[in-house]
Amino acid sequence: MAQDQATWEYAPAPEGTGHIKLNKKYNLFIDGKWVVPSSKKYFETINPATEEVLAEIAYANEKDVDLAVKAARKAYTNVWSKMHASERAKYIYRIARLMQERAREFAVIESLDAGKTIRESRDIDIPLACNHFFYYAGWADKLEYAFPNRKVESLGVAGQIIPWNFPLLMAAWKIAPALAAGNTVVLKPSETTSLTALKLAEIIEESGLPAGVVNIVTGYGDTGAAIVNHPDVNKIAFTGSTAVGKLIQKAIAGTHKKSTLELGGKSANIIFEDAPIDQAVEGIINGIFFNQGHVCCAGSRLFVQEGVADKVIRKLKQRMESLYVGDPMDKNTDIGAINSKQQLDKINKYIQIGIEEGAEMYQPSCEIPSKGYFCAPTLFLDVAQSSVISQEEIFGPVLTIQTFRTVDEVIQKANNSPYGLAAGVWTDKGSRIFNLTTKLKAGVIWANTYNKFDPTSPFGGYKESGFGREGGMHGLSAYVKLS
Repeated sequence: MAQDQATWEYAPAPEGTGHIKLNKKYNLFIDGKWVVPSSKKYFETINPATEEVLAEIAYANEKDVDLAVKAARKAYTNVWSKMHASERAKYIYRIARLMQERAREFAVIESLDAGKTIRESRDIDIPLACNHFFYYAGWADKLEYAFPNRKVESLGVAGQIIPWNFPLLMAAWKIAPALAAGNTVVLKPSETTSLTALKLAEIIEESGLPAGVVNIVTGYGDTGAAIVNHPDVNKIAFTGSTAVGKLIQKAIAGTHKKSTLELGGKSANIIFEDAPIDQAVEGIINGIFFNQGHVCCAGSRLFVQEGVADKVIRKLKQRMESLYVGDPMDKNTDIGAINSKQQLDKINKYIQIGIEEGAEMYQPSCEIPSKGYFCAPTLFLDVAQSSVISQEEIFGPVLTIQTFRTVDEVIQKANNSPYGLAAGVWTDKGSRIFNLTTKLKAGVIWANTYNKFDPTSPFGGYKESGFGREGGMHGLSAYVKLS
């Protein structure tokens, strides 16, 4: 390595794919069986890093959704609601163990289908998904302790719609508590990342879970709309964009359906002068770049106290220069592929808006693959509070930076957003952390870390970031009727 080079050049370290099994075509998983869609229509799911087709996925229409809801209702009425809670727990636990045993296969398929790095899939997504099933298996026969002095009843059939950024993890977030509370499920994964949900269906089949307890239907927005509008669905759980969340609210208004919505975010990360700067810089990188910005709670707005702003920005740029953008299957890669061409176009549109608004843009001198959907990590300096790029969710590796002088000023700036999902605070003072946790309008606030999740801890937001909580004991309350 030349003395003036910033980083070592690593030899490629690709994860193997010989151990995974992918079908060329996937049908719908309804009533414990693989069912051909009534329309006979299929769509392709591609690898965003190579633009190669991975498989064909069934396109479910209203008739298929109706079949799935009827199967879920039958299983709920005849089997699942009558089964002893401790027996339900055994099935949930068995699913978790089978997922663990095939964790490597799940990680590889997640990276191939979603574009996220194998390190993220292997070390975060898959273990956390397994842990959610383990955690809720433990709650299944203890609901009277979760809600003391209350009569606890299940809701019935839960319709669940999940996004493309954490495909398997979001499925686990929703399916595990629903089953633990005694409900049955109709789940629709994102059309661009259906594979791990369908592999989960294989696990569910292998676990011996009674037919119809979990049904997985694939398709586009109209498939999700059919679930939302079905009259025999008792609960809608949705994670996705704020715009779609508002449509769902309107659709179920005046009905008996309960709902939880986990929507968009424009989360603030705040660095004070007394913060551990190197640790904070790494936390910023983790909060927005390692996940391609594909996290609703990504720390996409950075606020730095004036006294350390130059130092933080210098270190941030230096750290960005060492980032590897490329093949998600390579263990050296820090930033993988953007999930789809549509999403990449949206990110590039916002980058152009930032330039036109007069903000100073910085991108490191990293190589971007010529094939696939990739975006260089991007910083915007001198960003106005009213700027489009500091107000609207980009969902990509784009970070805006503003400075502040006082605590009151940064609280006002951080809260000046239509969203309220998450925030991060970096400081040496515990009293300052506790002060900000009471003033910041965000559902989750991390202190001297970022993007840390645990199945025991609830997650969710305020304002246009939605309502309700997933994870922890709070995640159970969304799937029960209390009296």
